[in-house]
Amino acid sequence: MRDTPSSPAESAGRQVRDPEARWFGYRPVDPAEKTSLVRGVFAGVANRYDLMNDLMSGGIHRIWKNQFMDMIRPRPGEHLLDVAGGTGDIAFRFLQRAGAGARVTVCDLTENMVRVGRDRAIDRGIATGLSFTVGNAESLPVRDRSVDVYTIAFGLRNVTRIDRALEEARRVLKPGGRFFCLEFSRVVIPGLDRLYDLYSFNVIPRMGQIVAKDRESYQYLVESIRQFPSQQDLAARMEAAGLARARWRNLTGGIAAIHSGWRI
Repeated sequence: MRDTPSSPAESAGRQVRDPEARWFGYRPVDPAEKTSLVRGVFAGVANRYDLMNDLMSGGIHRIWKNQFMDMIRPRPGEHLLDVAGGTGDIAFRFLQRAGAGARVTVCDLTENMVRVGRDRAIDRGIATGLSFTVGNAESLPVRDRSVDVYTIAFGLRNVTRIDRALEEARRVLKPGGRFFCLEFSRVVIPGLDRLYDLYSFNVIPRMGQIVAKDRESYQYLVESIRQFPSQQDLAARMEAAGLARARWRNLTGGIAAIHSGWRI
């Protein structure tokens, strides 16, 4: 796939910082309440989160995560901070590929998700190079300039203030450190967008009701995808936060996209 560079002109003149803070899916909320609402969603679905990802995507999310790792190219000795990575999917892949001396800090907003990730690490026999912590992407419990790689997979759209989270990513990265975001995005293939909407709004909430016993949370997750910035807008916001050379790569016609940038 071809990497697409961002346009510095995209989203020029954006008047409202973090407009997503006012919305919980399609429901208007006080920005001060959004984080606790998101925490409630993931506390409720944590035990069925990975199963639902497989069912909703037909397993394609695994292919996307492997492509994510292909772009990151983990290296021996690197320290990864994986934000919103509670169940460990990205962390386990990174450690497997990075080799000797690599370590991962997983930071997630929700204690229940972290608990699932710790249990999965124990089941896999991973005893070194991996730590878990509870924390908010907008105020990370991590020192300045302390990590080599920052990742966030399917988590940025749930952050109350996206611009603040991007600035935090830059703060914790070492100079020359790399930023990677895997997230649902805007479909770019005519016709696929309509099919995707039909599936998302009609099938996924029903699946959430049957499998996770939680239709409302999966209705929110579908709506949150539509509220997330476009590929171009997110790249522009990365640049504004100080993450240079922002680029993106569309996956499956733009259903998802990988954004990358550098801390200089």
